[in-house]
Amino acid sequence: MTPTGLYVPLITPFDARDEVDQEALTRLADRVLADGADGLVALGTTGEPHALSATEQRAVLDTLGAACRRHRAGFMVGAHTAEDLRALAGHPGVTAALCLVPPFLRPGEEAVLAHFARLAEVSPVPLVAYHVPYRTGQALSAGALRRLADLPQVVGVKHAVGGIDADTIALLADPPPDFAVLGGEDAYLSPLLALGAHGGIVASAHLATADYAALVAAWRDGDATRARPLGHRLATLSAALFAEPNPSVIKAVLHAQGRIPTPTPRPPLLPATAQATAAALACAEQVAGPPALVR
Repeated sequence: MTPTGLYVPLITPFDARDEVDQEALTRLADRVLADGADGLVALGTTGEPHALSATEQRAVLDTLGAACRRHRAGFMVGAHTAEDLRALAGHPGVTAALCLVPPFLRPGEEAVLAHFARLAEVSPVPLVAYHVPYRTGQALSAGALRRLADLPQVVGVKHAVGGIDADTIALLADPPPDFAVLGGEDAYLSPLLALGAHGGIVASAHLATADYAALVAAWRDGDATRARPLGHRLATLSAALFAEPNPSVIKAVLHAQGRIPTPTPRPPLLPATAQATAAALACAEQVAGPPALVR
């Protein structure tokens, strides 16, 4: 399965007792899938997996897996070790695992390729590499990404390099077959789609989901006249939602809209400031309007 289209990495809502609110999570999942998302990501960075217990993580997987089955949607799960991957065999409906390039050590491209080859051997599901060099410290060239695409079970990359660089251009000028390039930098989604990306993993799509889905569809159809202004508008929203560490502002906006019970993330993150929340709310209201047609 090659994941394409719009995937939303869901936040984890907490109630007033700081417990995971499964009902709010179900409502969020159903809403974004009904509004045009092609799939969900569980336990991505946006979902604060670092702050969830093992029991909470399993409950989140069960809730989001059930939503994806109801909507016949893709279901990707953040899993970065062989142990994490093996555990996915017990969760029906998982269509891919999102695996981070090894962080901090900067082991080099050859070691990264060897790492993913080892993970692919034990994984019960296909892998999507999460390439975010400004967090991991490990850059990957277009050539390395092509070699990654040649590995069995590796079906895509979440591309989050902080913008669009020479390797981005080189990769999308001659993309590997049956290998999805998914935009992971929300503000750069539209230009990446214009270059030929296959979709995106977009936290901003908690808001204006139908518009983000329409943006993916417009670039897929080659409708630049429709895509350009929509992309500019959504990039402004993404910038406002990422004005402070993710997912603080997204949670604050969802709470202000009455969609989750509290706006608070767990430590070490802090709640969004009043200024960032107000700016993002205003931007969300400007972007809203009639839902865009998803074809």
